[in-house]
Amino acid sequence: MNLPEFCIRRPVAATMFNLALALVGIVALSRLPVRELPNIDPPVVSVVTIYPGANAELVEADVTEPMEQEINNIPGIKILRSESREQVSSITVEFELNRDVDVGAQDVRDRISRVRDKLPDDIKEPVVAKQDADAQEVMWVALSSATRSTLELTNLAERQIKDRLQVLPGVGGINFGGEKRTSMRIWLDSEKMAARMVTAADIRALLSRENVELPSGQIEGKERSLSILARGRMDEPEEYGNLIVRELGNNPIRLRDIATVEVGPAVEQTIARFRGQPAVGLGVVKQSDANAVEVAQRVRRELEKIKGILPSDVQVDIPFDSSLYVEDAIHEVVVTLIISILLVVVLIFLFLHEPRSTLIPAAAIPISVLGTFALLYALGYSVNILTLLALVLAIGIVVDDAIVVLENIVRHIEEGMKPFEASLVAMKEITSAVLAITASLVVVFLPIAFQSGTTGILFREFAVTLAGSVTISAFVALTLSPALGAHFLRPPSSHIPAYARILETFLQRISSFYAASLASALRHRRILLGLGAGTFALTVLLYQAVPQEFLPEEDKGTIVAVIVTPEGSTSEATDQYVRQAEKIASEYPEVQGYFSAVALARGAPGQSNLGIMFMRLKPDRHRSGLQLARPGRGARHAIPLPARRAPAVPPACYTASARQTPR
Repeated sequence: MNLPEFCIRRPVAATMFNLALALVGIVALSRLPVRELPNIDPPVVSVVTIYPGANAELVEADVTEPMEQEINNIPGIKILRSESREQVSSITVEFELNRDVDVGAQDVRDRISRVRDKLPDDIKEPVVAKQDADAQEVMWVALSSATRSTLELTNLAERQIKDRLQVLPGVGGINFGGEKRTSMRIWLDSEKMAARMVTAADIRALLSRENVELPSGQIEGKERSLSILARGRMDEPEEYGNLIVRELGNNPIRLRDIATVEVGPAVEQTIARFRGQPAVGLGVVKQSDANAVEVAQRVRRELEKIKGILPSDVQVDIPFDSSLYVEDAIHEVVVTLIISILLVVVLIFLFLHEPRSTLIPAAAIPISVLGTFALLYALGYSVNILTLLALVLAIGIVVDDAIVVLENIVRHIEEGMKPFEASLVAMKEITSAVLAITASLVVVFLPIAFQSGTTGILFREFAVTLAGSVTISAFVALTLSPALGAHFLRPPSSHIPAYARILETFLQRISSFYAASLASALRHRRILLGLGAGTFALTVLLYQAVPQEFLPEEDKGTIVAVIVTPEGSTSEATDQYVRQAEKIASEYPEVQGYFSAVALARGAPGQSNLGIMFMRLKPDRHRSGLQLARPGRGARHAIPLPARRAPAVPPACYTASARQTPR
């Protein structure tokens, strides 16, 4: 007894098989991560090394070149890029797509350890990390105030917001942007130092010697033991000022005699504002397997609760939220999917004229779709635009097998057989045909998953989704469809509805028109061949004329402006251009809010000549983000930025100019 016969004789078992498949799909759908596109991260490893106080030439000669020469010998490297700037050495290693990024990262760490003894002792330990798109911020929260400094806002964000957001389900971490940390700043007076014969090295040795806490042992008695803490760290400027640098005779030279000590920010180059007011940004990073839309919704709900406990002069805004576009895009595709299902069901009903007959192929659609989600979860894929578009395309395909089964069963019923016997005979005749149909569709779509390069990685989930849904529909057609046909169908009634007669008349006219057109085409074969050749030639010309790009340009509701001033510019000089960009952005009614930063630090000291501004656009606007960001594309008014090189583009990866080593 084969599978279709078993399901016909055991309809409850067949129903439970399919319901279990649908239930697993529902559970998988609730756990699948949601993203805009499939994970297409190339195997890229970055090495960031901080050399405090060194200029770009020194960083290049002492740090970048020795590491680059050692890393360059690793097999499988596609591109090796390096960038040396003040205090920072950055090396980016891109491997071939077939190379395991974990193995590549370990190879880079091994090579760095080999050359570590040749590097300066003053550098901070090189940080080797894999570049992961999931480690990027999905949302930026801006904490701003017209009356508070960035130091105060950073302290407030650290104490009141960071911990509450970081413990939310799906949040992988919180990154600060534009923050300023409190530190003790010592401003040296070179003239006073020269008069007292004191050098900067003396000050550094003094601080290393005096500002330190060391373990001091224990005091043990007969009944108790007490730990001793020697408080050597200082917290007040007066304590630093009283330190004795050296003695000239009987006159001690204290730090306050040659320097001014005050509390201030550890890094003064960083500047951040929201709508022109001092601000600090908090970047929300989701976990790799988390749903970006759900994470953003949890963060927004938690921010509403946090606003109630913040001071009245502090505002909380969201200048950048990538989940909004993902949510809208996924919603549109889901609506399209639902419309496709309804249209297919209605069309089947119009042609079959029977609600019972319509139910059999219609049942294959939700089970096939939900079963596909279970397959995606098992393979570690995600719900994204391409997988949902594959399901939209599959809606018209997954019903094919069920329709073939239904048509053959109905044919035998119309010939006088009972539904149970008709189902047994029909499945013996067409089981191999159903399998052949499924195999032919799978071999068409599945090879897309074996393409190489970034395109192959991008469409892998698309191909697997299509092939998987078709395969699951064949299982439904061989189990549930014959079981329903045997126990749910009824012999045809002599009464034909009025709409069915009208539809049959319309279809007969179409068939007659097609037969006449086909006969005419066969009589004029040369004309038909000429039209075919002309259509093919026109297709080739249009293909060459249509613009080609990796992904289409889309309005995501956010503009990112990057302002680059000449090398060597200070933060204050760059900030002048950023303020001009802010003024221009504030004049556009489409702009809802803007967050700007200069020398934004991301794991390393920021660049003083680099400014960035996030502009969030209003949902109900007349002009798109592309029109506002890019002049000369139909926009009557575009946002011009005044810096020497200041592109305003939709959210994308910005790469600074760097030296590239060819392979």
